[in-house]
Amino acid sequence: MSEAQSITGSQGIARELTAFQTNILTVLTKEPMYGLAIKRELEAYYGTEVNHGRLYPNLDELVELGLVEKSQLDKRTNQYELTEDGYAAVLDGLEWAFSKLVTDEGRAEELHELVDGSL
Repeated sequence: MSEAQSITGSQGIARELTAFQTNILTVLTKEPMYGLAIKRELEAYYGTEVNHGRLYPNLDELVELGLVEKSQLDKRTNQYELTEDGYAAVLDGLEWAFSKLVTDEGRAEELHELVDGSL
């Protein structure tokens, strides 16, 4: 494994991913993408270059964990798609974060506004 720790069980997978791996999954919730498109999305988020040597080993690990499915678009280009387990991992992370963030009605309303503004 390149960045994640040893992982057991599907719930454990989501909770042991690195932030970088979680961000890859989050990017893929939008739609299936090829590697360079994922790289560009992450670079826009981080505001800096994402090294191929970091991206592709992490994508491969997410494939091994069953969170991402890899298919071939053409002889040179792979496409990556979030699996149901990958989507569940993203939701699990959000659920945990929201359970810590929402401590009163005001914070709940802020999250509602954030979600509504994203739609």
